[in-house]
Amino acid sequence: MTRLNVLLFVALLLSSLYLVRISYDARRLFAELDKAQGEERALNTEFERLKAERQAQATPLRVEKTARERLAMRNATPAVTQYVPWAGAASAPGGAP
Repeated sequence: MTRLNVLLFVALLLSSLYLVRISYDARRLFAELDKAQGEERALNTEFERLKAERQAQATPLRVEKTARERLAMRNATPAVTQYVPWAGAASAPGGAP
C-alpha cells in the first residue's frame, strides 16, 4: 500500500508541476499577444497618419508649387507651344481624327 501511495504522490506532484508550467506558458503567450495587438494598433495609427499626410502633399496647388520651384516649370502658353503634325493625318480619311 505504501508503494501505491508514493507512486500516486509522485504522479500528483508531476501533474501539479505540469499544470503550473502550462499556466505560466499561457500567461506568457497572452502577454505576447497583447503586446503584438498594441503594436498593430500603433502601426495602423501611423499608417493612417501617413496616408493623410500623403493626401495633403498631393494637392494640385502643392504639386504646381513644387513644379514651379524645384523643376522650374511654367504654364503652357501659345507663345511656348510647339505643334507637331500628326503623321497619320494624311492617310486618314476625312483629314484629322
